[in-house]
Amino acid sequence: MTIDLKHPATTPEPTWQDDVRAGVRHVRDLSSLPLSPAEREAAQAAAAAHKVRVPKPYLDLIDWNDPNDPIRAQVIPSPDEVVATDGELDDPIGDHAFSPAPRLTHRHADRVLLFPTYQCAVYCRFCFRKESLTSIGRGYTSEALEPALAYIATRPEIREVILTGGDPLSLPDKALAEIRARLEAIPHLRLLRIHTRVPVALPSRITTGLVEALQGRLMVTVVTHFNHAREITEATEVACRTMRLAGFVLLNQSVLLKGVNDKVEVLEELCRELMYRLGVKPYYLHHGDLARGMAHRRTTIAEGQALVAQLRKRLSGICNPTYVIDLPDGGGKVPLAASHIEGRDGETWRIRGQDGKVREYREVTAETSI
Repeated sequence: MTIDLKHPATTPEPTWQDDVRAGVRHVRDLSSLPLSPAEREAAQAAAAAHKVRVPKPYLDLIDWNDPNDPIRAQVIPSPDEVVATDGELDDPIGDHAFSPAPRLTHRHADRVLLFPTYQCAVYCRFCFRKESLTSIGRGYTSEALEPALAYIATRPEIREVILTGGDPLSLPDKALAEIRARLEAIPHLRLLRIHTRVPVALPSRITTGLVEALQGRLMVTVVTHFNHAREITEATEVACRTMRLAGFVLLNQSVLLKGVNDKVEVLEELCRELMYRLGVKPYYLHHGDLARGMAHRRTTIAEGQALVAQLRKRLSGICNPTYVIDLPDGGGKVPLAASHIEGRDGETWRIRGQDGKVREYREVTAETSI
């Protein structure tokens, strides 16, 4: 099929609801996948503990002949998930302690997280909020957001609202338009940020109607979640082009996952294609959170530091993400990249270059020249 990238809204494609219905939506749907009896039994046991949902476009990316396929590893339940390891947490980044109202997290002064839904278009096995996503329904209702909106309206220091969840773009256009209008009516808000996996797993959802529902007074930033270059397809290219033409700022945050993207060549291709092909700035590379049952997908911090050090040598600055850890007690995202500062003697610093050599750099300012 030829895709018109200049006029993506006119491209004929199946509706996003059809793509959801044709994928995996329930534990019983796993029986239709090309799994061995032992794999199917293990997957069903893991899916009983944490929801399973995979839209057809994402399911179609899996190479079923490869047991280590990086797409499969992200969405097909594994028996390793039911093995909890000491130190793993139900609330890995401390959302609950910073929730002054239902469906709201206020950890940083100028921005809040707003949870319009706890449902997703795709359930990633490594999700740090999977304990919330597996509780009762909790889809969108305007009434459910009233306490959170009232809280935001009375705090003028808040400039930015981040829609997360769940996946906010799994909601209907009408609900998104209603949320956007309610936020626009709060005069001190400046920016609407949306964290979503939809452009990756369900790109047909990025329609003209969705874009129009989000356009208004507020600046809109969409933070996508690509983890592997195999997720970048003609359909995701159309979805991102549609959002860029609407004036949205596009960023990406990835999670460093063992067996998925923990090779420098894999991350290099991902970051380069995000920027050069999709026009999406690699923003964060997250160290794996302490979600239960995910020890088999976490790297060490030292491994992550070595990977990003190699990336800095291979990629231009705009293609490099910041390697961060989200501290479990609510301390926020902290950069983990190894420091290039080796030491200091007064105004003279010893700095290690990307070639590994340590050089002296003397600060020269009005103060140091006195």
